Amino acid sequence: MARMSVDGDELVVRLSLRERVAARHTDVRVPLSDVRRVTAEPDWWRALRGVPLRGTRRIGTRSHQAGTDFTVVRPGTPAVCVELRPPAPFRLLAVSVPTLADARSTARSLGRSAPAIDMSTRYRQPLPVPGEGPPGAALT
Repeated sequence: MARMSVDGDELVVRLSLRERVAARHTDVRVPLSDVRRVTAEPDWWRALRGVPLRGTRRIGTRSHQAGTDFTVVRPGTPAVCVELRPPAPFRLLAVSVPTLADARSTARSLGRSAPAIDMSTRYRQPLPVPGEGPPGAALT
């Protein structure tokens, strides 16, 4: 099962060999300074946005109007969701964990490690809808 951890000043998603093959991707590393928000999602399917780009439906990269997500989720398990700021390669990292208590614990731990967490809400933010908002507004 994939694991999220902090290694120095980076957030690392470590994949098992099977997950690497399914995702067609190696471990993911992003600077902690790119972490915007960390949440525990009780429903694994809520972490899936957009359409599969590379990998399988639940493991790999997913494309949507605001960018690309990297997910390693399993049916019936909660997920830890990490929203990222540009210029990170992904907008969201979502990784399943065995229990909701583990998800909350991991989210708290990662949140304490990141230097600039957005604490305005404890929920993930929705994707921007194309055509809504002021003209010329960038999708961030």
